[in-house]
Amino acid sequence: METDKASQRVAAWIAQYAPMRDAPDELLDPDGCPRAHWLQFLESLAAFGDIGLEQRFAAAGRRIDDMGISYRVHGETKERSWPLGRLPLLIPESEWRDIATGVAQRAELLDQILHDVYGEARLVAEGALPAAAITGSPDFIRPMCGVAPPGGRWLRFYAADIGRGPDGAWRVLGDRAQAPSGAGYALENRMILSRALPSLYRDMNVERLAPFFREFRASISGAAQRVDPRICLLTPGPWSETYSEQVNLARYLGLTLVEGEDLVMSDGKLHVRTIAGLKRADAIWRRVDADWCDPLEQNAASRLGVAGMFEAIRRGAVVVANMPGAGLIESRALMSFLPELSQRLLGESLKLPNVATWWCGRESSRNQVVETLSDYAISGAFSDRLPGFGERREALGHALSSEERARLIDAINQRGVDYVAQEPVNLSTTPAWAEGRLTPRPFALRVFAAATADGWTVMPGGFCRVSNRLNARAVSMDAGAQSSDVWVLTNHPIEWSTLLPSDEDPPIVRALGNLPSRAADNL
Repeated sequence: METDKASQRVAAWIAQYAPMRDAPDELLDPDGCPRAHWLQFLESLAAFGDIGLEQRFAAAGRRIDDMGISYRVHGETKERSWPLGRLPLLIPESEWRDIATGVAQRAELLDQILHDVYGEARLVAEGALPAAAITGSPDFIRPMCGVAPPGGRWLRFYAADIGRGPDGAWRVLGDRAQAPSGAGYALENRMILSRALPSLYRDMNVERLAPFFREFRASISGAAQRVDPRICLLTPGPWSETYSEQVNLARYLGLTLVEGEDLVMSDGKLHVRTIAGLKRADAIWRRVDADWCDPLEQNAASRLGVAGMFEAIRRGAVVVANMPGAGLIESRALMSFLPELSQRLLGESLKLPNVATWWCGRESSRNQVVETLSDYAISGAFSDRLPGFGERREALGHALSSEERARLIDAINQRGVDYVAQEPVNLSTTPAWAEGRLTPRPFALRVFAAATADGWTVMPGGFCRVSNRLNARAVSMDAGAQSSDVWVLTNHPIEWSTLLPSDEDPPIVRALGNLPSRAADNL
């Protein structure tokens, strides 16, 4: 009887589900049939019954409050409770394997580009990369030119924002290397949803996240080349939009959470001011933008970083993830050159192509864009804002008025280096839970990769943002989006793994001198 009721619920959910036209959907295939892995998930979900489902969803909400998971929209002083969606994004292992391979390849390519740009600069000298595509970026940090990164990596933690194109294939929408956020939220989403739906999580053989974080921490620790190195997470402080995530990441990974005032340069090395005196900081995972990291060499007004950090890096005295200047690879101008640079540096095509991009600093591209403006979405080449259009992020050529069109064309002709044109991409949809039923919502997925001694490891999951609006072209948390856990499904049982200490046998450690003096004063 209960099985029949569950089947009826699933049938009703699918019958009421109306995917968008001309957009791929995760639940239904192009013929309108439910995909096998989603059908298995929904059948198990329906077996809980209406009351059982609401109890589990309510428990997830209480756990969010208990864990203190929150975020802050830029410009606001009040924190918002974390908006976790009730359904995960499901990705089969076979499909995920292609995503992970493409992200790892892209991370390696971008790391090699950074080595060249800040090193021998052959790409510019040989004409493969215009100098203006580099120097035009505010994230190009000149004091880092000629610096050999301690540990050998410019890029240690990379994120790619991806989405499906109209053909259903995954494309990279953007690269993140300045101080990528979201990995901690992905971890918190997993902790909450796996406890709310433990039987589904177990029966569907979901890949664990702990091994990824373990490898990332081991990589930084190994790069420091010291016994039991002190690894710090440098945070901008409580006013950061993602401070909650930073605190939980530091706790989970066993890192020392520090602000700029906790650090000091002494004897050519960075140290943490602790209640037991100065203790060397061997490695730093920075969540402070590079321009604010060292007031001696960048923004003199900064109180978020520490004077002397760049000099400590030059001396090889501290490993920093990511190196100041790595944010350069986030520019959309660079994105237009990646297909060619992949062939040049790696000898192969991009396995996960980015959305088609034309940098208007190239005369041929500029002329093409101006002539067929209606075919493109125009964005800033080095900025999240469209230059000359206030707070506007992009302009769809076909939606511009005659006056706006003329003004934009004039701006592109005057300073083409500041603009890129991209193919308009409407995001694909995934099921979301709303008012007791399934409803399709556009989503974007952020995938994370960490450098290891052997190459790159990719988190088997990610940070999924689900829009509350239809026809969304971009999804951000300040636009009222939800977040979803990401389940990579395998065909075999997964071994349990965590970095959290056991409640049954908590470790008793007396670690004198780990508490920063500032934190002790606040206590």
